[in-house]
Amino acid sequence: MEQQKLPNSTLILVFGIISIVLCCCYGIGIILGIIALVLSAKAIKLYKENPDQYSGYKNVTTGRILAIVGLALSAIWLAYVIYMYTTLGEDGMRQMSDEMMKEWGLGA
Repeated sequence: MEQQKLPNSTLILVFGIISIVLCCCYGIGIILGIIALVLSAKAIKLYKENPDQYSGYKNVTTGRILAIVGLALSAIWLAYVIYMYTTLGEDGMRQMSDEMMKEWGLGA
């Protein structure tokens, strides 16, 4: 019997990678990481029921690890942003942003 590819194994890997890349995008990395974890849990359950029938398990486990890393980085970034807004406020964040733009030569 020929092995089938695990459903969504490539998608899980891609979402895990993108969750790391987009970890500083205010929650997008969290959303993709959660989706990858849910899909990987289903794929792992399916694989463990009949391991001889499916291939692509390494993509699923790698995607799951990357999703966990992406979730952690996204959560840290989101906590940092919330902390900065609560301590500096919106005006303080805007002033800090303007100062950084001037320092880098990007603003007026």
